[in-house]
Amino acid sequence: EAFQKTMARLLQAPPKFHPSEWDIANKMQCASTESQKSRSERMIAESRRLLDEIEKTTQKTRSDVNKKIEQRREEIKFWKQELDKKLEQIVHETEVLLTFKTRLEKSLESCKEPLVVAQKCLLNRQMRAGIDLVHDEVEQELVKEAEVLQGVMALLGRSLQQTNEQIRLNRSAKYNLEMDLKDKFTALMIEDYCASLRNNTPDSRYADNAVKIEGNFVSPEDWIDFSNINVEKADKQRNNSLALRVLIDGILSQAANDMRKQCETVNVAFRNRVKEVKEAKHKLEMLLAMVMDEAASQEKTIAALKKAIADKEGPVKVAQTCLETRNHRPNMELCYDTVQYRLISEVQEITENIQRQLKDTLAQAEKELRGLSRRQLNLEEEIQVKENTLYIDEVLCMQMRESVYINNF
Repeated sequence: EAFQKTMARLLQAPPKFHPSEWDIANKMQCASTESQKSRSERMIAESRRLLDEIEKTTQKTRSDVNKKIEQRREEIKFWKQELDKKLEQIVHETEVLLTFKTRLEKSLESCKEPLVVAQKCLLNRQMRAGIDLVHDEVEQELVKEAEVLQGVMALLGRSLQQTNEQIRLNRSAKYNLEMDLKDKFTALMIEDYCASLRNNTPDSRYADNAVKIEGNFVSPEDWIDFSNINVEKADKQRNNSLALRVLIDGILSQAANDMRKQCETVNVAFRNRVKEVKEAKHKLEMLLAMVMDEAASQEKTIAALKKAIADKEGPVKVAQTCLETRNHRPNMELCYDTVQYRLISEVQEITENIQRQLKDTLAQAEKELRGLSRRQLNLEEEIQVKENTLYIDEVLCMQMRESVYINNF
């Protein structure tokens, strides 16, 4: 039944419309179409405007990005030039400082021979004998020379340590500049590549993660500060290095002057001392000649006294023989006459002259001769001492010192 109702409804004639309804329907179709067309035209116009605006914005943004890239490239180039300049300066300064290091090493080495010579001179002069082993001006100046040389060597050693440390600091600053320059070079290559990219460049691709700003990005201020610090450090070490070179120059000049001055002072003291010793030796030789002359005269006197004593033996023998013979006179002839009296007084007179005067004088003369001989020996020993001193000072020391020459360091 229900099926029949449905079929009946489907088969019944469609409803009839009024002509006015048909007109209204047509008009509505026209109006609706016109409205749709109008909206579509506005949409097309809006789309074109939007396309033009976005294209212009995109081009402007791209242009602005390119401009920013160019500005960045210029900034990197500027700092690269600054770093290059500072690198060249610190490299040059380090090379110059290395020549100063060589000068210090050579000057330190050249101090060794003069010090050895001074020490050998002091050692040689310990071999002076007797009264000549004196702490004279030469010894005082030699001790001072050794002290000056040791002081100079200590100062040069400290300067060499400072120089090595400054070279290390220069190289550290150079390394920082090189690392910064290396990064700047890489950054510039990247910026050049970015500047060369175009819409149709095959290398361009999507990279979704690139937009994220990760924690290892630094601010432009930090970027400038980093290079600025490297430049300032390089400048500081270069200025320190320049100041150190000026200081070393002064030290080397003063050291050479001090050493030359003291060396000449010692040489003058040696010359003066040798002159004094030669004068003393000459005086001793004159005294020796005088003593030897006096000894020769004394020996002649002794010989004369001995001859006089010997000569008196004859008269004594004659007088004693006469007395002995006259003692044999017989009886009353054994008279104590004037002859006897004179003979006895003659014997007494000659004996007394020989004993009291000639022999006493001879003993005194021989004593004086012994004194002269001792004096001669003493003088000869003293002259030998002076010759030994002259050999040590003039031959061993002064000739050895001729090899010492203090060049400018």
